[in-house]
Amino acid sequence: MFRKMRRAAQLLTEQESIEILKKCSSGVLAVSGDDDYPYAVPLSYVYENGRLYFHCALTGHKIDGIKRNEKASFCVVDKDEVIPEKYTTLFRSVIVFGKAKIIENKEEKIRIALMLGEKYNPGHIDDAMDEINRLFSALCIIELNIEHITGKAAKELAAIKKDLP
Repeated sequence: MFRKMRRAAQLLTEQESIEILKKCSSGVLAVSGDDDYPYAVPLSYVYENGRLYFHCALTGHKIDGIKRNEKASFCVVDKDEVIPEKYTTLFRSVIVFGKAKIIENKEEKIRIALMLGEKYNPGHIDDAMDEINRLFSALCIIELNIEHITGKAAKELAAIKKDLP
């Protein structure tokens, strides 16, 4: 169902890709937009057990897209170092494909919101809970269940990795 990456020598392992998802702080979610145009939006997120979670408002372009078509993709860039004199970029990135849904269960929304709070403001769980309580009526949590994941590194980085013991 999903395409194989053309440059297999640059493919990251699934575990390397997951580590990048865990480490990065933002990425771009793409959903089916208006008039069949893709709609891509940068978002903060948290990864847990094969799923990505995002918070947003209860209404808007991305919510409409998810309601229209649950299929979505999400991309993060871990490294992006331009080397002008060599006409190349040392990059590492991950793209996932999956199905998005809106989390309706109150306890699950709070649990995920707290995970997001811990990721972006570690050690301040009480402050996060205060913020969640204050804004809960306007809070939407989206879950992206990952069906396919591909990580890729620049050929220069892939070559270095292969030389390591």
